[in-house]
Amino acid sequence: MPASPRLIATSEPCHAEAVALVLHGGAGRRDKPMVSPTQLSVLRMVPIAKRLAHADGRLAVYRLLNSTRGWDTRHTPVDDVHWAIDQLREGFGSNLPIGLVGHSLGGRAAILAADRPEVRSVVALNPWVYPADGDIDLTGRRVLVVHGTDDRIASPERAAAAAGLLARTADVSFVRVAGGRHAMLRRHADFDRLAASFTAAALLPGRTPHGVVGRALQGEAQIDI
Repeated sequence: MPASPRLIATSEPCHAEAVALVLHGGAGRRDKPMVSPTQLSVLRMVPIAKRLAHADGRLAVYRLLNSTRGWDTRHTPVDDVHWAIDQLREGFGSNLPIGLVGHSLGGRAAILAADRPEVRSVVALNPWVYPADGDIDLTGRRVLVVHGTDDRIASPERAAAAAGLLARTADVSFVRVAGGRHAMLRRHADFDRLAASFTAAALLPGRTPHGVVGRALQGEAQIDI
């Protein structure tokens, strides 16, 4: 019997005004197809979820555990994201905006699921993508792609090409993190801060971000930090 996806709450404010859904990456393994809460690709998203929760008390934050590891073409992480959005819609209603934050294959899933009407923003961290993944209509969404320059697993060039296609319909910014690698251990504070600040500012009224996030929300296409 196949495993089921799971939602894990990081923050559930009584009067949430928006929801952030955090998506992990992780390559497939034939010997261990199931997702473990303790695998590194899952654990590395915990600090980001906590940073999102502390960014603004109006933001509900959940982490999604996929049904299987990697990217099975018969059932991809995008299917799990759609399931999670359906669950959140049942709990919060259809009017509450949702922001997707994903790393690696989770970044790819965030982009490909972002055409859901509930989704208002996407943050893709070191996304493992094909350039053609950007050929999707995300009109009205705000998208931030953050990629470490020293990532040897997910290509920054392919991510930049996908971001260029996304920019035909969405407000897209691409931030290069000097020296950042795929696991986001080096300069992790920058990855965490950008994901949390951008998501909160894109989803919640009354926030006036400055610096890199402010420039990204103003639509600056290429930013180096």
